[in-house]
Order: sequence, then C-alpha cells, then structure tokens
Amino acid sequence: MTEKKTKKTTKKTTGYHQGSVDTVMSVDAVEKAAADMAASRPSKDDLWKLAGEEPFLMIEDLVAGYGAMEILHSINLAVGKGQSLCLIGPNGAGKSTILHSIYGFTDIKSGKITSRDVDVTRQKPNQKLAEAGIAYILQDNSVFPDMTVRENLLMGGYLMKTTKQAAQKVDEMFDKYDRLAARANQPARILSGGERRLLEISRALVMDPDVLLVDEPSIGLEPRYIDMVFDILEGLQKDDGKTIIMVEQNARKGLEFADLGYVLVAGEVAMADTGDALLANPDVGRLFLGG
Repeated sequence: MTEKKTKKTTKKTTGYHQGSVDTVMSVDAVEKAAADMAASRPSKDDLWKLAGEEPFLMIEDLVAGYGAMEILHSINLAVGKGQSLCLIGPNGAGKSTILHSIYGFTDIKSGKITSRDVDVTRQKPNQKLAEAGIAYILQDNSVFPDMTVRENLLMGGYLMKTTKQAAQKVDEMFDKYDRLAARANQPARILSGGERRLLEISRALVMDPDVLLVDEPSIGLEPRYIDMVFDILEGLQKDDGKTIIMVEQNARKGLEFADLGYVLVAGEVAMADTGDALLANPDVGRLFLGG
C-alpha cells in the first residue's frame, strides 16, 4: 500500500523590515499595533532631554505636507550637536517627510524649525545648505553617470563663490577617501553601489555642512557595502562632529548606529529613546525588527 503524501502549503506573509514568515507581521497588523503604541507618546520635554537639554536642531509643533495633503501633525524633534537620530516606523508614517520639511521640500502649515538657534523654517534649500549648514543626501541614485568622479564632486560646491574654492574642497574629499581619489578622472557609471553612495555623501560634504539629512543610506546596496557606508557615517559623526538625522529601511542597522531613535506612526512621534533602548524594547522588536 502506498502512503499518500499531503503537500503542505504556506501562505506568504508580507511585512515590514526583517524576519522570517513566522516572525514578520502583516503591514496592517504592524500599523494597528504601532497606533496602539502611540497612546503614550513622548512629550516635548522628553525629546529635549534625550538631545542633552541643548538641542542643535529642533522642530517644534510642525504641521507639514504636500499641497493640501497634511502628513506631519504637530511633530516635535530635537537632536544635539554631534548626535545621530534614526527615524523608523511603518511605510507612510512621515519619516522622509520630516527630512523633506527640514530641507525645504514640503509645504509647512505651521510650526518652527531652528538650527544653530536660527529660524530656518521658511528658508529655501539653497539657503539651508549655504547659510544654515544643512545638507540632504537623497535615497535615490543621484550621481551623474557620464561625468567623472571629480566633476560630480565639483557639483557639490555650486554655491561657493569661486570654482577654486570648490576645487580645494574636492581635493580634501580625495585626501579623506582614497577609494574616490583612485577613480577621480573616471566616469561615475563605473563605480560600485557602495562607491556611488560614498560619492553622494562626499558631494554633500563639499559645502562642509553641520547637519546631514540621510535618506535610506543602505537602500539598493549589497550587504558587503552596507557596513562600509555606516562606517563612513560613523566617522563623520564621531570624528568630524556632524549631526546626523537618518531614515533607514533596515531598522536594526539604523538603531545600532544611532544615538537616538524615534518611532513614527501616522505623522506623529509615537516613541522616542536611545537607539540601544529601542533595540531592547520588545514592542519595537516585534513590530520593526522581525521578532
């Protein structure tokens, strides 16, 4: 007698970030659980204390979005000089919109953004870069493939008074990063994914900003390049004193890197703590870290 075998079918589950089918929750379940988490959201005083009582960059009661669509609802944020902050949360929670608002890409309805005690709320992106020392590193591949590495870097100094000043800063980037110097006169299209991301970061550094807004630094990268990029960002923070505000799809990697972490839900800050504390939080682990 032949034993009849029954084929076991497994329903594919989609979810947020990392984990197996057994540990990753559905998107709807994550959003519902995250909304429950938001019931005890941190106060402005809580956020300011995390930033060390003297925030370098602050967002106060910010309402912002795109056109008539309101994405951020009375957001508060504070980060100290030389600190790093990682924003995590469900898709559509408003993480990138915070970066866009700081840099001037959104329609701000009300609220205030200050950097170095200067109100930058209504400044244009060029002013934010040249006058307030805020640089934005896009998540998309933003290099010019047919231009050389040197020419790409020179584009980062387009707001400088002279091309000579820009060229001096480019040389400083080559002194800092041998990997780019070796390809200075080669077209950017030949670079690896990690090298392209390094070029994007270095181009933002040409204007010597104080604040780096970094949108999804690991997106599209092979695993071997992700550590390299985070090592570069760590050096910019620890050695050069840069303040970093980051959105990162790999929540675990982002929180391991960052001093502080915020969990965003539906355009509001639902939870805030040190990066290590959020990594150890079972709710954050269950919702965003895959178990």
